[in-house]
Amino acid sequence: MGGDGGGKVYTLAEVSQHNTSKDCWLVIHGKVYDVTKFLEDHPGGDEVLLTSTGKDATEDFEDVGHSTGARKMLDDLYVGEIDKSTIPEKKYTPPATKYTPPTTKQPQISSQDKTSDCIVKLLQFLVPLIVVGLAVGVRIYTKTE
Repeated sequence: MGGDGGGKVYTLAEVSQHNTSKDCWLVIHGKVYDVTKFLEDHPGGDEVLLTSTGKDATEDFEDVGHSTGARKMLDDLYVGEIDKSTIPEKKYTPPATKYTPPTTKQPQISSQDKTSDCIVKLLQFLVPLIVVGLAVGVRIYTKTE
């Protein structure tokens, strides 16, 4: 994926200096790519690429699931290799606290909530009946024989 492996070797510090929209380099699978001319055309936007500068962007690249065509595009953007000794090792750090699922206990409903709920249901039933009754009454009252 990209280049023939015989390019210049860069340190991560050197690659990290290329972190703007006018000069953007990424490290993917141990290779260095100048993606500056692709920033505007990137489907995810230039910000996605710019946030991956200054580090090994392999994981970011693979998480998206790029197509074969996207992988072939890297060949044209290849500028060299990364000195792997300059990339810090990723260390696993366990979460600070253990996840506790929420309890399934239902909230308690007070008697006042039950009363107001009963009143609402009663009004939902009575108000339409009153409106219909008034409409029928007006119709009968205004009816001329």
